Amino acid sequence: MNTLPSSELTRQLSEYAAQIPAPVAERLAAAFAEIAASGAAPGLAVGEQAPLFSLPDATGQMVSLAARLAQGPVVLSFYRGEWCPFCNLELRALQAALPQITERGAALIAISPQSPDHSLSVTEKAGLTFDVLSDAGQEVIAAYRVQFTVPADLKDLHLNVFGNDLSAHAADGSWDLPIPATFVIDQGGIIRARHVSADYTTRMDPAGIVAALDELT
Repeated sequence: MNTLPSSELTRQLSEYAAQIPAPVAERLAAAFAEIAASGAAPGLAVGEQAPLFSLPDATGQMVSLAARLAQGPVVLSFYRGEWCPFCNLELRALQAALPQITERGAALIAISPQSPDHSLSVTEKAGLTFDVLSDAGQEVIAAYRVQFTVPADLKDLHLNVFGNDLSAHAADGSWDLPIPATFVIDQGGIIRARHVSADYTTRMDPAGIVAALDELT
């Protein structure tokens, strides 16, 4: 079966983060702390009702949370975009864990603020077979309380060190992004597990997702 060892994603993320030069890593850590301290994107809490939505997939077809919940639990992942190497590692790990997720009757949905054509690009490049949706206006990202505006020093880092104008990637042309976040939602629409962190080098490991789904049954 095409599955990753339980901590493979965590290991990959740590190894990639370890390659970041120390001065850059220090600026990133300060930005993560600033975002967390601002309280701008705490994410919905366990026990809260997951807001319903309908968004276009990579081919422009509308996908609704209600329709997926009618069939079973949902794993909902917010990622920053195809330009983010940490997000790409996560998306590939989710694809590898997809058989374990679907075996438990759950659906997997990933959402970014990029346009559907960018979603199509990442879907094709990574061979993704789950829903990859575009939240062009970031209304769903905001509803799940994971939206924040990139702080000044992090913006400078992206523009002048990484050479990456994030506003060119966002469908709305803004410097707003989602905190990378994963929510496990039961069939009643209640959030039962979550991972929300301003530190985008950390993600919810597929093993944790599977364990959360097992607890639902």
